[in-house]
Amino acid sequence: MKTLNAPDTISGKAGRAYAKINGNNEELFYAKAVEATVEKAKSEVKAIGKRMTGHKTTGASGSGSMTLYYITPLFRQMVKKWKDTGIDEYFDMVIENDDQESSAGKQSTLLMFCNLDSVILAKLDGDSDDPLDEDVDFTFEDFDILTPFTSF
Repeated sequence: MKTLNAPDTISGKAGRAYAKINGNNEELFYAKAVEATVEKAKSEVKAIGKRMTGHKTTGASGSGSMTLYYITPLFRQMVKKWKDTGIDEYFDMVIENDDQESSAGKQSTLLMFCNLDSVILAKLDGDSDDPLDEDVDFTFEDFDILTPFTSF
């Protein structure tokens, strides 16, 4: 009988994220959280003689979000460039889970053609004692699992 050993779970703090922007690899060391999701698009399939509706996958959409400490001008500069020139920037991102304690090993995921949805331009918060952070939403058009976790 298989059991889950607590040390094999993945620590959310053990890893890193990189964005390749204009040919430069930017380590996102100021990120607090990064998440990417693929949502499948489905069509309903109804058939005579079946009471249940079937579903056929017809496509997919990728989206993500990052929570960052409010200390980098990188993403604001990208949005400003688009505003000034009309040229939108796309970038690739690699997210690595790398908890050395877990026997699941390392997982590296590549998100391709990432594009920003929203960026906070300016922020103050006189009511908080916490460091300022910002949420950055994005979409992506393709992905690959470069290095998968070890199968259990």
